[in-house]
Amino acid sequence: MDNSYLIPANSKKSMLMFGLFNTMDLILFGTGIGISLLLMMFLPIDNFWVAVLAITPGIICGFLVFPIPNYHNVRTVIRNAWLFYTTRQKYIWRGWCVNDEKADKE
Repeated sequence: MDNSYLIPANSKKSMLMFGLFNTMDLILFGTGIGISLLLMMFLPIDNFWVAVLAITPGIICGFLVFPIPNYHNVRTVIRNAWLFYTTRQKYIWRGWCVNDEKADKE
């Protein structure tokens, strides 16, 4: 195969827990669920809005670790978008239609 290697699409899944989560994802999700459980124990759940407030940390953390196609999860998409818009982007284009004579000689 002329020294070209084919990497299987699921090669990184073996490094993830349950095939979906890395360590930070599980810590984040566990922390959100733990805070929700503590809030449900200590807040009076008589009112609907207090109950919603109590489960909000678990829902937010669950949303952040939800897997999506072409990225690892929502947290990764948010991080990549933040880095894209807050860091200076430098794109080097050599041109696909220009013959680079230096590279051809070497």
